[in-house]
Amino acid sequence: MPSVPPPPEKRAEIEVLERAIREAIDAEISELAESLATTDDAHLFGANEFKIRAIAHKIAAKAVEQHLAGKKTATKAPQ
Repeated sequence: MPSVPPPPEKRAEIEVLERAIREAIDAEISELAESLATTDDAHLFGANEFKIRAIAHKIAAKAVEQHLAGKKTATKAPQ
């Protein structure tokens, strides 16, 4: 099922979020690439699979953090 393209007014917001996510996950992408490049096929699964999965979870968490950082959800402290 094809996704519906975002409305044009959301395009700028999407591009800003894309850049923020890319910058935030740069270290994790390097870690992922290094892990994959230095592991032979015989050891790709098992412990290394869990390491790769943990990196993917960090990437997803940072993406959500970047999304939330762009929201104005701060509330004032009770007086």
